[in-house]
Formats: sequence, C-alpha cells, structure tokens
Amino acid sequence: NSSNISTAEKKSWIETAGEVISTAFPAWVALGCLLGLLKPESFNWVQPKWTVMGITLTMLGMGMTLTFDDLRTALAMPKELFTGFILQYSVMPSSAYFVSKLLNLPSHYAAGLILVGCCPGGTASNIVTYIARGNVALSVLMTAASTMSAVIMTPFLTAKLAGQFVAVDGAGLLMSTLQVVLLPVLGGAFLNQYFRSLVRAVNPIMPPIAVATVAVLCGNAIAQCSSAILVSGCQVVKAVVLLHAFGFFFGYVVSRVLGIDVSSSRTISIEVGMQNSVLGVVLATQHFGNPLTAVPCAVSSVCHSIIGSALAGIWR
Repeated sequence: NSSNISTAEKKSWIETAGEVISTAFPAWVALGCLLGLLKPESFNWVQPKWTVMGITLTMLGMGMTLTFDDLRTALAMPKELFTGFILQYSVMPSSAYFVSKLLNLPSHYAAGLILVGCCPGGTASNIVTYIARGNVALSVLMTAASTMSAVIMTPFLTAKLAGQFVAVDGAGLLMSTLQVVLLPVLGGAFLNQYFRSLVRAVNPIMPPIAVATVAVLCGNAIAQCSSAILVSGCQVVKAVVLLHAFGFFFGYVVSRVLGIDVSSSRTISIEVGMQNSVLGVVLATQHFGNPLTAVPCAVSSVCHSIIGSALAGIWR
C-alpha cells in the first residue's frame, strides 16, 4: 500500500512541477528570446527538422486534451464559439495588416506580422483562460475550431494580405499546416478517445515539453537575426504589442456588445489576443526566404504571453 502512496505522491509532484513550469511560460519564452538575442551561438545545435518535430509534438499534446465530442461541438459552432472564431480570423489578420501599414514596416517584418495575425489561437490561451477564471471549455473549443480551420484560413489569409509585401507560397503553407497542426491534433484526440490510460500517463509531462519547445523555437528564430533585431528591434516590438492589444481589446468589447456573458467574453478576448506564434515561426522558417520574417512571430510569442498573463492576473 505504501508503494501506491509513493507513486501517487511522485505523480502529483510531476504534475505540480508541470503546472509551475506551464504557468511561468512567459518567463521561459522571454528567457529563450533574450538568450537568442545576446548569445545567438547558443542555438547553433537546433536543426530545422527539430522545429517541425517540436511543434508536431506540442500539437499532439493539445490534441490529447480533446475528445471527439469536443471536436464535434467545435465544428457545430454555438454562438460564443462562432463569435470567437469570426473575431479570431477578422480582428487579428486585419489588425496585422493595418499595423504594418501604420508603422510602415519593412516588407519582411510586415509579412511576419501578418503571418502571425493569420495563425490560429495559441495553445497557451487555455492555461491563461484557466488562470483568468474564464470559460475553459469554450477556450479549448475555440482553439480546436481555429486550429482545425487553420489549414484553410492561415494560408488563404496570409496569401491575400501578405502577398503584396512578399511572395507567399500558399500551397506550401497549406501542406505544412496540415502536417504540423491538423494531423497531430486529430491523432491526439484519437489517442485520448481509445488509449485513455496511455494519455493519462503522459499528460503531466506534455505541458513542460510544449513550454520548452516554444522557448527553444522562439529563441532560435531570434538568434537567426540577432544583429538585425539589435538595430531595428524596437519597431517590431511596437508593431507586435499593438497587434495583440487590438486582439485582446476588440475580442472583449465586441463580445460584450453582442451580449455574451463576462466569463465567455474574457475567454474570447484571450483566444483572439493570443496566437499560435510558434506555428508562425515554423511556417516563416519553412516558406519565407528571409529569416527576418520569423522575427515578429518569435517576438509575438513573448508579447501575447505577457499581456495575456497580466490580463489573467487582473481578471482573476
């Protein structure tokens, strides 16, 4: 019996550690980016194929938190979910385009900002919604809905909006999104449905793995262009902060105007404001010639995490 107790204790210790690491994720990502900026050579070991594996694993972990019922509900789109979905793919892409024009961003940065604006909701938004006492079920469904439709929406909107700044490989974006987003999420949901005990065993270690992946991918994206960022970084940070501020603000205000309750409006705000920036980093690295395109995506993952966590703290 004592052995049972010790395994339970060990399990809860792993879970607690995982939760602590996940909750502090803005700090880890910021550290990764800072390291990439000041000591770019510390990311020399990162191979391009690892970035794809890392995000695939992260999305698989996200899929493992979903059931097929969740996915069915996500596709059926009740009112709050539909509102959030429309805001996700209207507010963020148009804000990114507007901010690029407003700040007169160089084309590579503009393309990166628009790419991140067209990405689906971030996986971390579920943690932040939980901290903010929002509607976690809605958050999970919104992330699922925007993620499943990202296969069409992200390449289509990026090609439309960023196409005038740089050449966009729409078909390539589509294939990559299918490969690193849709398939792992469906795979994770499948495992959760039919191999529940396996999923229960690995679930506690998935969030820390996701956090580490995001920190490394973003740090690496910054490291690739550290010298350029030290020259023109301020402009990118300003653009990214504006983009996310618009997302959080309009996400909340429009939801309230439409008569959605406070808890769900907070959730929609967090979902719209927080992006799957790492997907942006991976797509930028794979499909845009200039490494600078990935910079707004990497900066974005720090910014939206910090703004989101701050909001969560206030709303809590």
